[in-house]
Amino acid sequence: MKIGELATRTGCRVVTIRYYEREGVLPEPARSEANYRLYSEAHVERLSFIRHCRALDMTLDEIRALLACHDHPEGACHRADALVDEHLQHVEARIEQLQTLKASLEALKGRCQGQRPVAKCGILSALAQPPQAEHAADAADHVAGTHPRF
Repeated sequence: MKIGELATRTGCRVVTIRYYEREGVLPEPARSEANYRLYSEAHVERLSFIRHCRALDMTLDEIRALLACHDHPEGACHRADALVDEHLQHVEARIEQLQTLKASLEALKGRCQGQRPVAKCGILSALAQPPQAEHAADAADHVAGTHPRF
């Protein structure tokens, strides 16, 4: 099958399929005489595996590690188990960060009565002030994966 059909069958964009090939998580397909990529059912299965991992917000490195386990079915699954445990801890930390973020936004929202002129808006006034130490977050504290990627 050609790349368009693979994209349709897996719900994955063509550009993403090519990205996964460049990153080495999806093997390069055979080529036709006209140099079209020709994918097999194995590509469908592997891409579905990758997409499932991405739906669980796993990184490409985590996916590589799980694929390494998947590609060696004779091995023990302790590495996959440990990786999921690590990912779960990361998710729990992000949930805590998001709860803190929610509380900060609710406090900010509480500063606005919605009927004042913009010049007296409590939200805008608060945002114009330097962040307090307990709310100041550097890039390392930022919760990843919460904004659309542009």
